[in-house]
Amino acid sequence: MSLDPALFAPATIDAETVAFNAELEKQLAAMPPLYNFPPSVVRQARESGQGPFGALVFIEWATERGIPGPAGEIPLRLFIPERVRGVYLHLHGGGFTLGSARQQDPLLAAIARGCAVAVVSVEYRLAPEHPYPAGPDDCEAAALWLARQAQAEFGTDRLVIGGESAGANLAAVTLIRMRDRHGFTGFRGANLSFGVFDLSMTPSATRWGERNLILSTPIMEWFNNQYVPAGRRRDPDVSPLYADLAQLPPALFTVGTLDLLLDDSLFMHARWVAAGNRGELAVYPGGAHAFTAFPLALGQRANERIFEFIAAAVGE
Repeated sequence: MSLDPALFAPATIDAETVAFNAELEKQLAAMPPLYNFPPSVVRQARESGQGPFGALVFIEWATERGIPGPAGEIPLRLFIPERVRGVYLHLHGGGFTLGSARQQDPLLAAIARGCAVAVVSVEYRLAPEHPYPAGPDDCEAAALWLARQAQAEFGTDRLVIGGESAGANLAAVTLIRMRDRHGFTGFRGANLSFGVFDLSMTPSATRWGERNLILSTPIMEWFNNQYVPAGRRRDPDVSPLYADLAQLPPALFTVGTLDLLLDDSLFMHARWVAAGNRGELAVYPGGAHAFTAFPLALGQRANERIFEFIAAAVGE
């Protein structure tokens, strides 16, 4: 459980990561901040390849289907490898406001083939058009469908759940809802990468300021304002850091030391373990928010550990 203080020392950050972060910060500083635009405009720009990270890459063998949801059909994006040992329910990030099941095809395809899992990514409804609880309701519906249909659809009932950033929040909320509302505790693992678990904002988030390494304090405030009123942000169904975390599966928490949401993972991991669950905390020196999505050795190491975690969860 103990953490090595050297993980958080600037001298521990490797040269490649230092250079990448400097260039990333420079690039983002030259662009108007997200909160200058309506979310719909930001989404359209990213989908058309005009966002800060260029054109999206789509995997040809991905498929799509719909399942019934609380407000109509929920689209799913599927990556089904030749060999399927389990199913990974994936919830994308984007501050509950941006992002899509279509925007991380290379990663999800790699997880599918590398871990021998069918990946099911959920196109849940986004704020502000669909504020809380629309997104969590869709994720819960997808998880319930999977709990009932995984064996028939994919030939296995070995389930893992996970996501990045807001997706990690939704994964934790979904696990709690499945336990409390449906008596289901059958997920074998939770892959929770640089999650936001307290929308009232932890110290690392409130003290970060305007420096933009994917996130800044104003950007976080903008995301939260789209999603849920300030008076509800410590509701356990909004911020799972405040929930009863008993009877949840083993979890891997991945976070970088230069992530505004660092405290979210530190605090949530501690509460996860204190509730009697197994939890691993993987802290990466110099990792910015979403560092696993970039072509860095640091991100590659983190993704290798994530793949190992998912594969072990469905292999037990």
